[in-house]
Amino acid sequence: MRCLHFIPLLMTLFILGCTGTSEDELANLSANELYSRAKAALNSGDYETAINTFEKLEARFPFGKYAQQAQLEIAYAYYKFEEPDSAIAAADRFIRNNPGSPHLDYAYYLKGLTNYTRGASIMDRMAPREPSERDTRALREAFNDFSQLAKKFPDSRYADDARQRLIYLHNQLAQYEIHVANYYMRRGGAVRNPCRQLLHEARRLCSRCQPRQVRGGELPAHTRRPGGAAGPDTRVLEDGHGGPGQ
Repeated sequence: MRCLHFIPLLMTLFILGCTGTSEDELANLSANELYSRAKAALNSGDYETAINTFEKLEARFPFGKYAQQAQLEIAYAYYKFEEPDSAIAAADRFIRNNPGSPHLDYAYYLKGLTNYTRGASIMDRMAPREPSERDTRALREAFNDFSQLAKKFPDSRYADDARQRLIYLHNQLAQYEIHVANYYMRRGGAVRNPCRQLLHEARRLCSRCQPRQVRGGELPAHTRRPGGAAGPDTRVLEDGHGGPGQ
């Protein structure tokens, strides 16, 4: 019976030993090996391992040829891991630390996608609602991100898609005003006439332009990897070559 008392201790030591072995293994890997291992985890959908490995790569080789790419991959991995705050923080850090990077457009684009999808809850996935029926704060932030992309990088390969999403978001935000106006009109009273005016204006805005169909946070075809995965390309950001979508 006394042996049973040692089982929890042995299990704890075993777990710590396994963790230590994994950390020691990563510590001995080269930059190329760390990058390859992180990419393999990312491509297999093991986003937590990918994030951890990319972060170790960036910490150990902050001035290496993989540093910028690792920062973008971290942002994308957080996006896929459904950690929007961390994804946006990582994208913002890339923008702040690499003001001259030719891949800033991708960082703004990823921020826009993250802000668009962050408004959806678990209930939205079970019983989908129109984006205009959700809290519009995230939609407005997405609109701002895509606006900055279209304004700062008008010739970017992501600019056309961003402009289409801007039209879509514009109409969704106008549709939100219609929902608000309808709500107050149903309540009646003194607010009825102002809401009629708001309803008319929102409908006018909605009818101004009809965008092509844009599905949620789906990335356009030119940003996807072979096999349908999306995100930065596997090539290294070195001497201005490679990078997202190339």
